[in-house]
Amino acid sequence: MKPVATLQDVFQGAVLAGDRAPGLFVREGLNEIGGFDLYINAYRARLAAALKDNYPVLHLALGDDLFDQLASAYIEQRPSRYRSIRWFGDGLREFIDQNPELLPHPALADLASMDWALRAAFDAANADVCRTEDLAAILPQDWPLMRFTLHPSVNLLELNWRIGPIWHALNQDADAVTEQPDALDHTLLVWRQELECKWRSLEIAEALALRAVVRGESFAEICEVLAALDSDLTESDPSMLAASLLSQWLSDGLLVKLTAFI
Repeated sequence: MKPVATLQDVFQGAVLAGDRAPGLFVREGLNEIGGFDLYINAYRARLAAALKDNYPVLHLALGDDLFDQLASAYIEQRPSRYRSIRWFGDGLREFIDQNPELLPHPALADLASMDWALRAAFDAANADVCRTEDLAAILPQDWPLMRFTLHPSVNLLELNWRIGPIWHALNQDADAVTEQPDALDHTLLVWRQELECKWRSLEIAEALALRAVVRGESFAEICEVLAALDSDLTESDPSMLAASLLSQWLSDGLLVKLTAFI
């Protein structure tokens, strides 16, 4: 009799490969006891269901048949690597970029990125958000050196298509027929405020300022980033614009920690 560990390895390899492995089950005439095909099919069906759960709007946009084709190709090339099925599909956007022929329109790749970011925001760690009174306590001479930390749920996505209307339409009506999206290079902000996941497209100034926050730059450096913007993009004074953005970030619950000297 083979050791249990060896049988487990053979069983796993057979399920992943989708093949019947010799010696796994006792034969009864022409039939193999155990119904091994059940395990092969159930494994793929469960992973496909996890992808539909993690990419709900992409699933609606593609429909069952096209999504099942995408899921099947992804499962074959990228078996689950996690103990929790929640994280299956973390590489779907990269896989789509490598296999663009699997989608009928390239904008759907951006929809996949948005789906995953929203699900990740929901699962992100909790953190105490910064309040207006926290900023009010900062001394004027300390402001230039202030640095800000974003909430763990915050994600900035660089997208190439105007997919917001598609997302809204399909969330309101799963059978909605949408128009082909326009090409649009922009930054999408995704985050969780309390228990609600949110998103919005950013103007260039806010996108650059948030990228500066991600890089760990000070308030003075953020103002310098805004001051370098072309006048066609903003007519506001850099410091006033930075203050306005801070007010918006506080309202949205994007900031969680302040560090005066780094």
